[in-house]
Amino acid sequence: ILKLQSPVPNTGDSGRGSVSALQESGNESKENGAGGKTAQPVRFGWVTGVMVRCMLNIWGVILFLRLSWITSQAGILLTWLIILMSVLVTSITALSVSAISTNGRVSSGGAYFMISRTLGPELGGPIGVVFSFANALACALNTVGFSETVRDLLIEYDSQIVDSINDVRIIGSITVTVLLLISLAGMEWESKTQILFFLVLMVSFINYFVGTLIPATPQKQSIGVFGYRSEIFLENLFPDWRGPEGDFFRMFAIFFPSAIGILAGANISGDLKEPEIAIPRGTLMAIFWTTVSYLAISSTVGACVLRDASGNMNDSLPLNFTEACEGLSCGLGWNFTECQQSGTCSFGLSNSFQVLIQVSGFGPLIYAGIFAATLSSALAFLVSAPKVFQCLCKDNIYPYIGFFAKGYGKNNEPLRAYLLCYIIAMCFILIAELNVIAPLISNFFLCSYALINFSCFHASITNSPGWRPSFRYFSPWTGLFGAVISVVLMFLLTWWAALIAFGLIIFLFGYVVYKKHCQLTTALCSNSCSIQNFKVHIFTRWFRLIRPQCLVLTGPPTLRPALVDFVGSFTKNVSLMICGDILMSVSQRNSNEMIKWLNQRKVRSFYTSFKASDLREGARHLLQASGLGKMKPNILVMGFKMNWQEIYLFGLSDAFDSNHGVCVLRMMDGLDIRDELETEGMLCSSVCVCLVPSLNSFSNAFIKNTVNDQIKTVFQSKQGKKTIDVYWISDDGGLTLLVPYLLTRRKRWRRSKVRVFIIGEQQTMENDRKEMKTLLQRFRLDVHDVIVMTDSERPPLAKNMRRFEEMLAPFRLNEGQLDERTAQQQRTEFPWKVTDKEMDALRLKVSSEKKVRLNEIIRRNSKYAALVLVSLPVPQADCPSSLYMSWLDTLSCGLHCPVLLIRGNQQNVMTFYCQ
Repeated sequence: ILKLQSPVPNTGDSGRGSVSALQESGNESKENGAGGKTAQPVRFGWVTGVMVRCMLNIWGVILFLRLSWITSQAGILLTWLIILMSVLVTSITALSVSAISTNGRVSSGGAYFMISRTLGPELGGPIGVVFSFANALACALNTVGFSETVRDLLIEYDSQIVDSINDVRIIGSITVTVLLLISLAGMEWESKTQILFFLVLMVSFINYFVGTLIPATPQKQSIGVFGYRSEIFLENLFPDWRGPEGDFFRMFAIFFPSAIGILAGANISGDLKEPEIAIPRGTLMAIFWTTVSYLAISSTVGACVLRDASGNMNDSLPLNFTEACEGLSCGLGWNFTECQQSGTCSFGLSNSFQVLIQVSGFGPLIYAGIFAATLSSALAFLVSAPKVFQCLCKDNIYPYIGFFAKGYGKNNEPLRAYLLCYIIAMCFILIAELNVIAPLISNFFLCSYALINFSCFHASITNSPGWRPSFRYFSPWTGLFGAVISVVLMFLLTWWAALIAFGLIIFLFGYVVYKKHCQLTTALCSNSCSIQNFKVHIFTRWFRLIRPQCLVLTGPPTLRPALVDFVGSFTKNVSLMICGDILMSVSQRNSNEMIKWLNQRKVRSFYTSFKASDLREGARHLLQASGLGKMKPNILVMGFKMNWQEIYLFGLSDAFDSNHGVCVLRMMDGLDIRDELETEGMLCSSVCVCLVPSLNSFSNAFIKNTVNDQIKTVFQSKQGKKTIDVYWISDDGGLTLLVPYLLTRRKRWRRSKVRVFIIGEQQTMENDRKEMKTLLQRFRLDVHDVIVMTDSERPPLAKNMRRFEEMLAPFRLNEGQLDERTAQQQRTEFPWKVTDKEMDALRLKVSSEKKVRLNEIIRRNSKYAALVLVSLPVPQADCPSSLYMSWLDTLSCGLHCPVLLIRGNQQNVMTFYCQ
């Protein structure tokens, strides 16, 4: 009989200590190196850090110089449809970004960080390169837009520097250099500059809306501006397609780049105070207010301005005119028929890009708004690109880019990456013709949106254990829809640019994952070796910490279907499961039959058998030999043996010694289905049933007869609204909390509510409950209720204590009834028996009473639970093995639902951070 020892440090059974212990483990990274006062980096809230930044990025040149023209072409109704379609794509992406940003703490790196930590480096690496490059090009585009506006003003006042092309190059070079200096001054100065731009834009908007209310002068009327008129609104309500660009999708393609700024806040996630709060709130608020502004401007300009006007004061009509006049302008006192018919009208919505300037109360303020919109967007992209690229470089996914990972100052500013982005932007500014490259930028951003949405869908649909976003307004199907619609729009806007974008993504993706494997076996070996070396890389932290990889001692899986179904419920498509079969009385087992049965049961598991002389030897070797590299079990799962009094439950100390977690599943009717099969007449009379606990003693004939019989277990049924009760007595690294979370992600358990029971005192009950709820929220675990057990220190009922003593009586060594020589001989021959001295020891006696009392509490609170999880006590070196087994029997007895005794290996399986 096995003598259990304690390889795991004793954490005690006090629930009060477990909360603080887990909090300390979660805060380790925050407290490392906190040795005195250091310069604190500048951090921004959701308003200045995200909302204002996103709004400035969304508002751009298109708002001031193209929205009125789009309204004239598509009409107010279709323009609203274009706006709302664009907002649909960006809103879905914002929901995905919000979900990712609340899936733990987000570090710097923005969209790249989110994608790489969710889908891994294969997709994160390519999108990091593409997204950084697209941001650099967007900086150049906005700078050129600003430069062209300044050039047009110089031409208007006859003040050209050289010529139209070189003026753009000169102005653009000076502008991007000034923006670089602002960025190098630090995020604090950059944020103040953005606030200034935001205020200028607010003034320009107010100036525009005030201008729509001012009665139009004859000069304004000559260019088609009449103020609010119902007839003008009705005329502009419907489309009037003109020219080769006159179609819906072309208008959509022109408008959509104005909506690509939604990731401006997420891209500086490392500079936000609370990114998990700031990114969802700021991004969604920015989308809402910019959408309102787009809808308001398109409808008001459509209600105030005609599509065509000549600008000639002589086209006004006298009171009693007799000349021919057609169109809406005739009723407004103007005759624009001639220019309409000849197509020479220079003003109006369809002919002038300066309509907002013309409508406004003071035109120069609109120019100021254009400058603020272009410069703020250029500055935001100039800051975003280096931040994302720095995070990419730190991960060392691609060679020769680690030079740009270095940061400077208290904010870890990527000065080298700033210079790289500046050089790229300068190169494209010097070309001064970006019309060919512009479609690529829209496609790259759409490609980013597609990958962000797909990453959320992938993490949700695969039930990834690390995917626990606290943002509740996300659905995996909206993520999939956002990914599909983004890809469709890429090809609808510019198909050749979409092909280039996908070609670049595939090339970068191939560089990361393609190792020229000729055969699947070679690929498996290579990847397994790679996993073995994944010790320090950032992407393996998620894999290594939170994936339960289970070795399940099932014997033949066909004879313990409930144990197989239970473990499969939280490992399917998520992590490793191995069904271990220890062969003692048979020489071999047909593994193909076992795998066939597992496949028919839709359980994703490996099957392995091991021939051994006894159970403990087989279990020890399976623990050591199962798995490959890092794909090794970290949890030993076994069934509770109802006849432990005869054959002791093996393997617990070996599991603890080898740093494995342990799960012991107990069901009221047991896990062995031999009796059920006998009742149903499934056993042949020729089959000899051996009543030793090991299932391996069954003949292969019997195993073969049960392969095609699928016995339905409780774990294959929907659990409804029953509860999953977790009695968290001591901290084990979080495994006790992780397993019920994984179960509730399954369809059969989805409606079940998780309740957590902790030990506390009456005086501090509310504080303990609040503290535990806060901790669970930080881990993004959806727990229905936290209950503090304040009566656990009471003595148990006498009848329950008598039952415990009667169960232990056969294993007592009654030394008082034996002579000293016989007693010494018994102690030597039966070291697992409980001596009088050991039983009278105060510590063991108190521990036994606590176990009996805890069972009373469990039976009282969990009568109707679907599953009960109880912290498995750690066996101490001086605790007799039979006494320890009596504790396990006592803890789990008297319950009609399955009971899981569970203990982690003290390694943290949950984290506050996005991994």
